[in-house]
Parts: sequence; structure tokens; C-alpha cells
Amino acid sequence: MAEPRIGILGGSGLYEMAGLTDVWEERVETPFGPPSDPYVLGRLEGRPVAFLARHGRGHRLLPSELNFRANIYGFKALGAEWILSASAVGSMREDVKPRDILIPDQFFDRTKARASTFFGDGLVVHVAFADPTCPALGELLYRAAREEGATVHRGGTYLCIEGPQFSTRAESRIYRAWGVDVIGMTNLQEAKLAREAEICYATLALVTDYDVWHETEEDVTVEGVIAILLENAAMAKAILRRAVRAIPAARPCACPHALRDAIITARDRIPPATRERLKLLVGKYLER
Repeated sequence: MAEPRIGILGGSGLYEMAGLTDVWEERVETPFGPPSDPYVLGRLEGRPVAFLARHGRGHRLLPSELNFRANIYGFKALGAEWILSASAVGSMREDVKPRDILIPDQFFDRTKARASTFFGDGLVVHVAFADPTCPALGELLYRAAREEGATVHRGGTYLCIEGPQFSTRAESRIYRAWGVDVIGMTNLQEAKLAREAEICYATLALVTDYDVWHETEEDVTVEGVIAILLENAAMAKAILRRAVRAIPAARPCACPHALRDAIITARDRIPPATRERLKLLVGKYLER
């Protein structure tokens, strides 16, 4: 049996993964359309890896244009059991400063109309999502970040907004009052879909700014974000390489069985076309 692959999702500023060997590219066809870019396959620190630039190389896709389902399904089709994500965020806390890293363990949804599930079309599935990231993978990322010397915060709530505009000042102040920790535009749908695909998911939230709530810092600008993005990307690559080395051979969490008790539809009522389209995800549970 082939060694399970480790997925890496690179966000703003992280469009390639240094250190990959035996590299080739693969386009993956999915029932949900094309992923953001070809997957870059190879070995990193001796482990099989699939890297995907979330916004496409050259940063061509808005957050709301991302085909989240295709991106996660593609990782599943390539045999990924873990996804390490890196993503730029704004901080909603005084003590979480630009250039810091936060490993979120909760999400709050402020998006409007994004596809967030693989299911439907006659197949109803309700996965548990109280703890939306993999705790084992989050802890592993936290340790790797500390060992690389990053200023890293373990745990916190990632508020996911639609974008592509940054927040208004009124919105930013209200979000602060809600007690969220960082703000971004991409990670929530990835976490939901990874759970449905029974893939472990955790993210490095790379802080670039204080959004627009901070009274003594300059308001967030594209120029300021990009400058810090480049610094964060170098640290993120080092952390990801260290984390890849530490990922265990067997998964110690509940992620591999997320669908076991989540399929609600009676097996004999699932339309054949839906059953066929989603067999990569649910086939093992429908054979009984």
C-alpha cells in the first residue's frame, strides 16, 4: 500500500514549496470542476507531498472564486490524509501582532453563498464540526512553529468573511466585540470539506496586519500586507517542512471516521448517479 500523501495548501504569498524533490505536476479532474491549479507532487523531507497554490500561481482567483470542493476533492483523489494550510490573516487582538502566527481551532462564518459541502442531490450527510480542525495536526504545527523560533499562539477563532474587500471600521469593531482572534477569507470552507473528506486539516494563520480597528496602527493596505506576506512566507515554509517530518504514520484522531455515523439517507434511497459521483468519499460506507 502506498504511503499516504501530505497535502499543503499555500495561501497569499506562498505559491510554491521549496525543498520538493522528484517533482511533477498533475491536473486532477473532479466532479466539481477544476481545482485552482495543477497539484505539484514530489517528496519533502522524504515524505510524499501534494502542493496546491490556493489562489493559483500568479494569484488569479478571488476568495469567492475559489473552487473549494474541487481543491479538497483533488487532495482526496491524490491520497492525502492530512492538509497543512497556510493563510494570511488580520489580527483582532492587541497581543497577536503582525508577523505572529496563530493556530486556530475554531471558526465563525460570515460568508454568504459559498459551496461548503460535497453532499446533496439525494444524499444527506451531517458531519460533527464542533471542533473544526484536527487537534493532533494543530498541535504538531504549533510545536513545529515554536521549534522554528516563530511567535506562535495556540488556539483561537478565525472569522471568515466574504471579501475581497477588507472590513469597514464598524465591522472590525463589532468583530472585536465578538471575541474573535483573527480574520481571513478562505479557511472555513476548506475545514468543512476536509472534515467531510475525512482528511485531517489545520492551518497556520499568518498575521499581516491589525485589520482597521487599531487606533495607533496604520489601516490595512495592500502594500503593507504584501511586504509582511513575503516575510511570513519564508517562515511558513520552514515550519511546514518541519511539520511534514513529524507527521505520524498512523492518525491518532477521529478525522478518518468522520462520515461513519453521519450519513442520514437510507442507503436504498440514494440516487445511483449521486452514489457513483461521490464513491471516493462514501463508497466504503455504502457497500454494506
